[in-house]
Amino acid sequence: MERLEKLLGEVVEGRRLTVKEALYLYREADLLLLGKAASAVRDRLHPERIVTFVVDRNINYTNVCYCSCLFCAFHRRPEDPDAYVLSTEEVLAKVEELVEQGGTQVLLQGGLHPDLGLDYFEELFRAIKARYPVHLHALSPPEIIHLARKEKLTVREVLERLKAAGLDSVPGGGAEILVNRVRRLISPRKITWQEWMAVMITAFELGLFGSATMMFGTVETVEERIEHLNRLREVQDRTRGFTAFIPWTYQPYNTALGGNPVPTVEYLRLLALSRLFLDNIPNIQASWVTQGTKVGQVALAFGANDFGGTMMEENVVRAAGAAYRTNREEVIRLIKDAGFIPAQRTTDYRIIRFF
Repeated sequence: MERLEKLLGEVVEGRRLTVKEALYLYREADLLLLGKAASAVRDRLHPERIVTFVVDRNINYTNVCYCSCLFCAFHRRPEDPDAYVLSTEEVLAKVEELVEQGGTQVLLQGGLHPDLGLDYFEELFRAIKARYPVHLHALSPPEIIHLARKEKLTVREVLERLKAAGLDSVPGGGAEILVNRVRRLISPRKITWQEWMAVMITAFELGLFGSATMMFGTVETVEERIEHLNRLREVQDRTRGFTAFIPWTYQPYNTALGGNPVPTVEYLRLLALSRLFLDNIPNIQASWVTQGTKVGQVALAFGANDFGGTMMEENVVRAAGAAYRTNREEVIRLIKDAGFIPAQRTTDYRIIRFF
């Protein structure tokens, strides 16, 4: 106990955790001790007691995807009766609704559609940017790699063209666990962890930024969760391109993989450890989308300093059984009730207004 408390005290003061120490804390530390330390680190990094959120909409332009990941309940085959591709006009109507409600971020992601080429996205991005003052947080690394292969271009060439069309930043979707053993078991057709990271590094070199994510609770070990965090931290040391880390839990319903939901205490343990380990990523998001708003509020006492997006639309996690919804007013109330100052932010964490 003395060794554990001494280690947590040193981390709170700013000493970097090793992988071995992170494993020790994950396995041995009391959950409330971990939360207390993570909260102290959050207070050191964000002493102003502000908790931010972004008003956004997650638009899934298609549900057609050839990857057929075993953990995904959202994907469809092109011949399925409920398969769809949104037209430019349909996407613009959704963005219009977002802007009318004071939204600033469009999170645009979808499946790996075999027939959608780069021109579809260039036209879509230009149409959105010509009409609305929104930030385009769009196309995760698997989608970028898919476009590069389809168009026989390099990742850099695809990103350059998307940036010219209006891409502002790259979401960290498709990371799942950044260990190839896990990826082969749950998403054998998806890109490797090295390809995921290469897309992010290239985006950072082009002046874009991105978010880092983790979906946990499928077949990975605790060691592999820590390896995931370590790979993000190593790249962040070199690039400083990740603005936030967003861990969320696997949702098993309606999936081929099946299994059970991750207990809330396990989510909070991973969240707290990520705040302690990722000393170079400034923001940690609470995942109310998979855990519900009440647990999202509790997450603010386990190291999170951001409530994520209000997400006036979300389809992927919902398909797997998590049907939590919220709005700006509820987010503001939850943050205030937890003892923090709510602030609406932009995608790059600039404050728009306080509440």
